[in-house]
Amino acid sequence: MVIGWYVHHHGYGHVARFLAVTPHLRTPVVAFSSMPRPAGLAAGVDWIELPPDADPFPRADGSTADPRDADPTVRGHLHWAPHDHPGHRDRLALIASTAAERSVTALVVDVSVEVVALARLLGLRTLAMTQPGTRTDAPHALAYDLADAILAPWPRGAVCADALTAHADRVVWTGGISRFDGRERDAPREERSVLLLGRVVDEHVREDAVARLRERGWDVTSAGHDPSSRVDDPWPLLARSTVVVSAAGQNSVADLAAAGARAVVVAQERPFDEQRDTAAALERWGLARQGGSGIDAAGLVALVELAAGDDPDWSRWQVDGAAARMAAAIEAALP
Repeated sequence: MVIGWYVHHHGYGHVARFLAVTPHLRTPVVAFSSMPRPAGLAAGVDWIELPPDADPFPRADGSTADPRDADPTVRGHLHWAPHDHPGHRDRLALIASTAAERSVTALVVDVSVEVVALARLLGLRTLAMTQPGTRTDAPHALAYDLADAILAPWPRGAVCADALTAHADRVVWTGGISRFDGRERDAPREERSVLLLGRVVDEHVREDAVARLRERGWDVTSAGHDPSSRVDDPWPLLARSTVVVSAAGQNSVADLAAAGARAVVVAQERPFDEQRDTAAALERWGLARQGGSGIDAAGLVALVELAAGDDPDWSRWQVDGAAARMAAAIEAALP
């Protein structure tokens, strides 16, 4: 018996969730993704790299086709299934053949409506990862209808999820999944220190905000806003900063929760308003200050200084043990 896991290739969040949960699984795992094998993945976990399906492709007449012009949504019923694309066909065939060869029993899908449909058509126990946002479109409805279980990596009631209401008996709310779950802070928080984590605002806004904060006596660290500033292990920065400015993605928020950070979250433009809904939920629960993607430097500085006086109860985000809870939910679906 083997668990399959489809890891979407956009961003780092999907693979970070996978890396956090797999150490808690007792069943062998084979992963499928267009991404290369991530560093740090346990040697016992197989990683199958899938061919890409979003690049231009040759037609039989020698012309080149753009998959966006090949009816990829099937008139709104799916998210991505372009006509004639060899990569799309080959990646689904590779998942199916591996499932047969390796006796895959269950497939965790994070995230793809098309892979959910494939898994269920193959007769696999199918676990669909969901995300916040207004996901009431036909493709999401299809995925939720087909899934044997729906994994929601945030606390129940935090973010509005109307699309899940009809499927409540199959939803498992695990709490936020963080790679830092259980990690201890090894130093006290510094006074008047702020971490700007990631490219959450335009460069000119970041530079202006840094200058304004320093004028007001803040020690400012910027990390992850460009390739040269990336940090392999941001935990020490998260743990010691007075305030952290971050995006409102699920992994970013779970990491803030693990660190117990005072935070400003700047919602990034994402499909289905995922980050806007999450940022609004955090502010409603008193866990972080929220700023829109168009926030200017003065507004960001004002939110940082307000957040410095906050006392967020991040236990409400239920990060402690969340990865283990998700692993248990996955293995509970096995026969």
